[in-house]
This record gives sequence, C-alpha cells and structure tokens, in this order.
Amino acid sequence: MDYRTIRVEEQGGLCRVTLARPEVMNALSSRMREELLHAVTEAGTRARARALVLTGEGRGFCSGQDLGDARALGVPDFERILREEYEPLLRAIAHCPLPTLAAVNGVAAGAGANLALACDVVIAAESAGFIQAFTRIGLIPDAGGTWTLPRQIGLARAMGATLFADRISAADAARWGMIYEAVPDEAFEARWKARATHLAEGPTEAYRGLKQALRASFDNSFEEQLALEARLQGQCGASADFLEGVTAFLEKRPATFSGR
Repeated sequence: MDYRTIRVEEQGGLCRVTLARPEVMNALSSRMREELLHAVTEAGTRARARALVLTGEGRGFCSGQDLGDARALGVPDFERILREEYEPLLRAIAHCPLPTLAAVNGVAAGAGANLALACDVVIAAESAGFIQAFTRIGLIPDAGGTWTLPRQIGLARAMGATLFADRISAADAARWGMIYEAVPDEAFEARWKARATHLAEGPTEAYRGLKQALRASFDNSFEEQLALEARLQGQCGASADFLEGVTAFLEKRPATFSGR
C-alpha cells in the first residue's frame, strides 16, 4: 500500500508505525485509518515482525478524529464511520498476534487516546496527556473507550474523565492503571525502544497466548479460564522457545528466543 499519512519501518523484528500528520496533531482521517488497518494487519502476517509499536510524529500522539475530514463528507455519519472504519482497526490491534506497544509522545485525545489504549502496553512521556474530549463537542466516547476505560480505571474515574473531559496527565494515567508507564521526557525514547526491543526478542508464541488468555478472562467463567490456560500452555510447551528457555535456564545463560 502507498502510505501517505503514516510511516512503517521494520528493524530487528520490530515494526514501528508512526502517525505522520504532525500539522494536524496526527488527527485520524479516513485515509489514515485505512492505512493503519493495512499496516497492523500486514505486521501480524509477516514472519520477520515480532512486536508492533504505534507512535506519533511531532509534538502530539494523536488529536483524535479529523473533524474537518468528516465535515468534508457533509453531515458526518459517525455510526457508519465507527462501524466501517474504526471497528476493523480496533479489532486488528486487539487481535494482533504480536505484542503491541503505544509509545505516546504527546497529547492523545478522543479517539486518539482510545487508539493508544487499545494496544497491549502504553508507555507515555511525562509531558503527554490523555483527554476523553468527546463531550466538549456533544459526543460520547467511542473507539472502544466505553469498554476500555471502566476496565482499566474503574467506573468512578471513567465517569469523571469522560463527563468532565479533563486532561489526565501521564503520571496520573499510570497511577490509575490506565497505562503501564510514564517516563521522563528525556528518557522516553530510550525507554520505549528498550521495552519494544525486549518484546521483539521475546517468546512470541507465549506472548500470543497470554494476550488471548488475559483478554478472554473478562468473559470466561473460572472453569472456562482454567481450560483455556491449559490449552494455551500446551501449545507453548510444544514451542521451540520453551525448549530454548529451559535449556538456557539450566545452562545459566540468557535465552535466545526465535519466536517459534
């Protein structure tokens, strides 16, 4: 695909997808959503890729829906946009067979915040912030926000964050459990790259299994979850990475995983 609104770079098993519309704070146009869906889907099918990073160019991560793009189509049909454009993208991120990491370099607002929160791990610069800005323009949270937020930070904080559309600092987001880490700006790039490299060099099949198990746990009964754990662990136990992990442990050396 001819990417015009994002950049895709691959190196050492890491696929880095950068939102590249800095002049509009990386607002999500229809074209960008199409390109993101293609990039995420392709990364999950490439043998070389073992981890996926989503980040933004410039001073922001993503300012959310490009309202100018929507208005250019006349009265925006948000139900169609969500069903046909956002939902496939969010599903692709949630079900990506690779571990996904959002490196939030600046403000993440509206759908941009929820795009980041759809990833497996979120690491943010301390100067970044998360804003559920929807009520400021008479909308409800979308792009999965009404599902993600109550599970991550509880109903009381989810209600407050969405009703008041307050800016949640990266430090508060980490303290509340919305994201994994808030990192000083000067250490941010080195930190997310080190974390992403760790994932790209890790046991890919185990990561795939644990993602499936943790996401399924919200819907499964205890008995169903035990059965799922057993099935997935059986698959991991038959992998080359398990053999390498055990061998490395017995030989008292770091494991060198192949992702198989």
